[in-house]
Amino acid sequence: MKKVLIADDEKAGRQLIKEYLEGFPDLILISEVNNGVDAVKEINEFKPDLVFLDVQMPGFTGFEVLTRLEEIPNIIFSTAYDKYALQAFEVHAIDYLLKPYTKERFTKAIEKLNQTTEKVGSLTQSLLMDKTDYPERVLVEKKDKLITIAVADIIWIEAYGDYSKLHTASDVLVSNYGISALEEKLNPKSFLRVHRSSLINLNKVKELHKYGKSYDITMENNEVVRVSRGYMDAIKKIML
Repeated sequence: MKKVLIADDEKAGRQLIKEYLEGFPDLILISEVNNGVDAVKEINEFKPDLVFLDVQMPGFTGFEVLTRLEEIPNIIFSTAYDKYALQAFEVHAIDYLLKPYTKERFTKAIEKLNQTTEKVGSLTQSLLMDKTDYPERVLVEKKDKLITIAVADIIWIEAYGDYSKLHTASDVLVSNYGISALEEKLNPKSFLRVHRSSLINLNKVKELHKYGKSYDITMENNEVVRVSRGYMDAIKKIML
């Protein structure tokens, strides 16, 4: 059984989805909302497995909803955009329903359900990171789920091959971004590279200890991060 939420500002659009869902007894409707603000609230509260998400809604657009979710569910977009706008969705391999749509088209979308989380995760990550200002949240993996966490909760970042490990007070989570890419995206007033494998949140530094000709930094979670000689100048600047 999968929990389903519908977010669409048109009553007729919500009614059509409910009608088509009757043919899928394993999909259980738990809520329906008519605006983006309530969509964020209900998705974060009820953690549905699948959301039918309109693109244009009052409050937040469907894209804005994605950037405000704590956990990324399977998403099937429902939209009245023309074919040229829909091509943009196809680049991200996200399924969509172009209004008005048939029951057959609806069924094809449901058949892609198991493929959707990873695809919508790629779009969500792009929306979060490709902003003109610095992102407030980032997308990470937690077990078999995609979730977002506040950048302010990151204590330090550790290189992990082509990926990165984000250390928080309670978890170590994996980001698909490499450490150099994260260094470029995050606010340099808060995040400082101290090693080719380490990026620290300056707001989470607990202590700084001299270690030979270098330093060890004890972070808020009591983990120790070594400063390499190549990054000593950066540390000296924050000590002034």
